[in-house]
Amino acid sequence: MHVRDAVEADADDLAAIVDAPADVMRNVVHDRTVRVAINRDESGPHADVDGESPENILGFVSFDAREDTVYVTQLGGTTDACERLLGEPIRFATNERMTVELFVEVDDASLRSAVENTGFGEVGRGPTFGGQETVKYRLDPKQRE
Repeated sequence: MHVRDAVEADADDLAAIVDAPADVMRNVVHDRTVRVAINRDESGPHADVDGESPENILGFVSFDAREDTVYVTQLGGTTDACERLLGEPIRFATNERMTVELFVEVDDASLRSAVENTGFGEVGRGPTFGGQETVKYRLDPKQRE
């Protein structure tokens, strides 16, 4: 598994992962820090454009930073990919001495597992999005040192 910056051409794949319109995901790629986890595989859906194997996108994370907190705005994909991708905002937060926060749907056991396996702790209820209750998670990298 390899992690790279997302590009606009990834929007359709990202949209499929989180069931969102591709235009929305194009905006996310432009407006946030977005990383994708890929598996280079000869059977992947992307054309080989420069002599490298095609890529299969396994997941993505988008995040931004404000004041003293890094906010994970979207996270999706396989459990392994999500665990690996959460390392991106955690590294940023560690370097900048910030905390990391995100919301996960209560019923999304796979994503909750990935978040908890990465060291996040549940800190309460989150807002309701589209009728789905969420749980708020926080990680303070300074406390892991």
